[in-house]
Amino acid sequence: MEDSSPSRPWLAALEPRDPQFVDSYTALRERILKDGAIPAKYKILMGMVADAIAAHADGVASLADDARAAGATEAEITEAVEVGYLYGGTPALVTGVNAFTE
Repeated sequence: MEDSSPSRPWLAALEPRDPQFVDSYTALRERILKDGAIPAKYKILMGMVADAIAAHADGVASLADDARAAGATEAEITEAVEVGYLYGGTPALVTGVNAFTE
């Protein structure tokens, strides 16, 4: 899960300006999102739902890819999009479908 990848241009833009901040953020993100009492893929899916509700389409797409890399199935991603709809309404659903690459 590389945070300053092209899928996270906001963090890549900070890298040359404050690499210490980027390192600190990345370390905290990695600690929080690793497997624990809640498996990593579910933590990432939670973030994806939050981004859908907040209308962050690029974040939804990026986190869906992260969730797949962490072992989430397409069915799990689909259900997460549906949870976003339940709590965020149609706008979250419209943003949530950015989870699907097809």
